Amino acid sequence: MKVKEIMTSPVVCAPAETPIAEVATLLTKHDISAVPVTDERGTVIGLVSEYDLLARRGKVARDIMSPGIISVNEETDVDEVRYLLIERRIRRVPVVEGQQLVGIVSRSDIVRQMAIQWYCDICGEPVRGEHPPSSCPKCTAPAARFAEGEQPPGT
Repeated sequence: MKVKEIMTSPVVCAPAETPIAEVATLLTKHDISAVPVTDERGTVIGLVSEYDLLARRGKVARDIMSPGIISVNEETDVDEVRYLLIERRIRRVPVVEGQQLVGIVSRSDIVRQMAIQWYCDICGEPVRGEHPPSSCPKCTAPAARFAEGEQPPGT
């Protein structure tokens, strides 16, 4: 599965000169825990999280942001992002096309994707993912034979 299938888009972001109080309002209003910080061209230059708001001092987003952002593109495999989130102990990864922000993938996006389960109507094989697979990995039935939710009785 590719990042473009599970990323959140459009992304709530903050220009570098956004006052700290406005950043806090963005987080609260959108019920999110961080925002990417962008320069005048829309390039991601950092990220401001709830932690940054609490632990750092400054007047604008640029003053308190965490720089050196790890980013991915839309074609990156979700398993690669999962690895980054675990190994780098980060909570979200901006998705960019060239230098432009096009989405964001968070831990919760991946957990949500893991929670959806499809069952093959033919053999009952369970498969997790936001979308049904193109065919059953066990009996090779086509995707049209998959149903979301509980496993069918008797399988």
